Amino acid sequence: MTTSTPQEAGPDVRAELARLRDSIDNIDAAVVHMLAERFKCTQQVGHLKAAHQLPPADPSREAHQIARLRRLAESAKLDPAFAEKLLNFIIAEVIRHHERIADDAGGGATATVSTADATAETATTGAATTTGAADPTGAADTRE
Repeated sequence: MTTSTPQEAGPDVRAELARLRDSIDNIDAAVVHMLAERFKCTQQVGHLKAAHQLPPADPSREAHQIARLRRLAESAKLDPAFAEKLLNFIIAEVIRHHERIADDAGGGATATVSTADATAETATTGAATTTGAADPTGAADTRE
């Protein structure tokens, strides 16, 4: 089987590729903007939790959200396992933000293992841990 480059394809194919890629670029921009809005809301949640000395993670809420997102993914014909991985990645980042907010507020709320933490840790190492929030990038947590 020979593989052609887009430049070797006919003008109709190149035009269709360009059109589709423009759509993808627009959707990617919308996803980034939606995530930014989501994180603005979760920052407010983090400040509220810190002010009332609530833990950064809420495993019950996270489990409910994961189940809800899996159902949404199925109805949208998206792989529910992929949707769950994406939400776990986002949840882990939100918890990191909430921990930082709590630390900055002087509350230093104890780290709670969330559903996202356990899932992220299990996915990368095969074993869940019971300390701190998982870093979704896979880098070590250097906070003290």
